[in-house]
Amino acid sequence: MIPSYEKITEFWCEVVNTIDRLLEEADESSAHQMLRHYEERLKSIDRNLTFHFERDEQGQRIEMIFGCDGYAQSIAAVLSLVDAAPTIDGVRIKAFNNRHDPLPRSIRVADEDFRMDDIWYSYRLAGGEFHLSVYLQGLDDQEQNPAVEAVMIFLDALIGEFDLMTRVATLSWYERPAEPLDFGLTPLSRLRGEFDQLRPQIDLIGVTLH
Repeated sequence: MIPSYEKITEFWCEVVNTIDRLLEEADESSAHQMLRHYEERLKSIDRNLTFHFERDEQGQRIEMIFGCDGYAQSIAAVLSLVDAAPTIDGVRIKAFNNRHDPLPRSIRVADEDFRMDDIWYSYRLAGGEFHLSVYLQGLDDQEQNPAVEAVMIFLDALIGEFDLMTRVATLSWYERPAEPLDFGLTPLSRLRGEFDQLRPQIDLIGVTLH
């Protein structure tokens, strides 16, 4: 589905007119209300669009990063939105979360700390499709499990959000065994190197969550 250029233009006009007030807003409630309004505007363009703010590595600019929450069918909407972005002083517009260097060793989600060293994986490459399995402790409801959210952040940092959506055919979740090495599993921190070696053999496809 081709996103509405008119809605994209309306979104950027609103951002240009309000971004300074948002970045200078000291009241957390007011800032949250403005961010929620941005989100509503984005959902009217494509229901899967997301965004967040980060400081760049030098801390000199704000990065406004757009994604589509892992839904490959919305990649075109992200690219159209970013392509139409105006120049905004002090703000850099980016599509998708890039790989991180150095890698985060731990992540806090919902007041819990998750360590990359506690997460393991295996993979299968078949017919040009890369199938990734993740093993973690305490796996229950995937949609409400903060550990799953932490793993998704780690995966963005390791291989990048775009490759995660377009080169991982399936992403499956399993309870981590007591002795991962006995089951031939690999620490998640080694995924980038293994994935990059295989990347030329992996076809571009969407991601399916199981």
